[in-house]
Amino acid sequence: MTSPRPQPKPDSRKYRDLITDIEKGVIKIPKFQRDFVWPIEKTAALLDSIVKGYPIGTFIHWKTNQRMADVKNVGDIPLPATPDDRQVEYVLDGQQRMTSLFAAYRGAKIRRAGSRKLTDFAGIYVNLDPTLPDDAQIVVHELPDNPHRCVSLKDVLSLNREVEKRLVATLGLTDDDLDVADRFKQAFATYDFSLVTLTREDIDSAIEVFTRINTGGSVLTVFEIMVAKTYDEERRFDMQVEWSKLEDDLEVGYDGISPSTILQLLALVLAGEAKRATILGLDKASVIETWPKAVSAIKSAVDHFRTAYRIPVSALLPYDSLIVPFAYWFFVKRHEPAGDDHLRMRQFFWRSALGYRYSAATESKLAADKRAIDDIIAGGPGTWDIPVSVTGPEGLIRTNFATGNWLCKGILCLLAFEQPRNFHNDGTVLLDNSYLKIASSKNFHHFFPKDHLRTNGVGDENSVVNITLIGADLNKRQINARPPKVYIRKFEASNKAMPSSLATHLIDRQGMGIDEDDYATFLRARAAKLWARIDERIHPALSSPAVPRTRAG
Repeated sequence: MTSPRPQPKPDSRKYRDLITDIEKGVIKIPKFQRDFVWPIEKTAALLDSIVKGYPIGTFIHWKTNQRMADVKNVGDIPLPATPDDRQVEYVLDGQQRMTSLFAAYRGAKIRRAGSRKLTDFAGIYVNLDPTLPDDAQIVVHELPDNPHRCVSLKDVLSLNREVEKRLVATLGLTDDDLDVADRFKQAFATYDFSLVTLTREDIDSAIEVFTRINTGGSVLTVFEIMVAKTYDEERRFDMQVEWSKLEDDLEVGYDGISPSTILQLLALVLAGEAKRATILGLDKASVIETWPKAVSAIKSAVDHFRTAYRIPVSALLPYDSLIVPFAYWFFVKRHEPAGDDHLRMRQFFWRSALGYRYSAATESKLAADKRAIDDIIAGGPGTWDIPVSVTGPEGLIRTNFATGNWLCKGILCLLAFEQPRNFHNDGTVLLDNSYLKIASSKNFHHFFPKDHLRTNGVGDENSVVNITLIGADLNKRQINARPPKVYIRKFEASNKAMPSSLATHLIDRQGMGIDEDDYATFLRARAAKLWARIDERIHPALSSPAVPRTRAG
């Protein structure tokens, strides 16, 4: 049984001492802390509690020689690096309060998270009116109707003879007013801020404390923890910065994939599995050393999805985790799978996409995927026992379309592979993440419009089989609720290549009930076409049996 640790005893610190330590780079906000979100009125209320001598809670700091990624600026004020000869104090609890105190003291301008406007913390005032009732707020963020006795907080905190002369000249303050201002200055100066300082050197203990005291709020993600654990000032490695660089390189389309993908890849490469505990236990030096090759593998996997599978954007992927096994392939092999290897990897992709592969137990499945890929690389079959969730055309017809449904996303990937073209001009349909994240996106077109089908009392109007990918403007402005027998005939006047345009949507111009307005015939015929594409991918025709070969392959 683990012996109980000594309980850390609270200490106290003065306002000016806290500010000085922030200005010297001793007190730091770790980057894994959430953004500053307090509105100015909450900061004013905090300062009001201080001037009245009320408790405002205890700060918890972690004092250490280690260096973590930290917040470099508070609003418009850049903060210095911690001196080499000093330990750093990371704020584990009290970030919003600490930032408020600093912003108010320095009169900083801060853009709070989720807001476009800058908040000027110089706009906080102390009301010197002695006739205020006891329960009135003394420190305010808005001037009252009669503001002649309201002095900026900055002037109160820095009160001296020069400031007093200016306040008398500009505001007409009396000696009694100045006495009140001086009392408030002393209240701020003598207030004892409660502080608990943890001194254990291991970062895991600090993160454990942070996680425990934030159980009522947002728990740190694995990525946020790994950003903290792998930060290396000497090697200039900041995982958050490096991931942002990768997102920039991926550009529009795949820039929104989860950072967990690269952590899972690193864990598979370095430890053979992708469990949370495994990721958190990865050796820092190994992670930093392996990172560049892992980034290259992620990029290659994304390029492979874009070219071999023609999936232009990550919004179409059923799961971001699908990137991980392919990135593992590229990490080991450094080139695209070819021949039967390509067919086996393609089979894996489509069975995963259509079989709810990563809807649960993702970590253990990624470890199994790694073993299967290792088997392919060694010349084996790499068989995946992944049953698909539909077994034929009827199952497709019964599948209700929803963008959050993994099977529907798999079908959308099939449709994107055909490189669909617009009905009215045979132009390429442009797909991007901004249009593909919601079910009402105008890229998603019901070939037989839902309103038309409902008006005629036809069922299955939202079947995934009824979905096509077309230009948003075409869908919104030119088709609306018109049936295909109307809009297809209309567009044929401007698009002489209509049969080939429809073919890119796996739709035949004749024999699918378009001119007859026969939705049932359309569903059966198109479901058969979709299923033929699926069957081809999940049951590949391999050219030869697997032949063992060296790992270098």
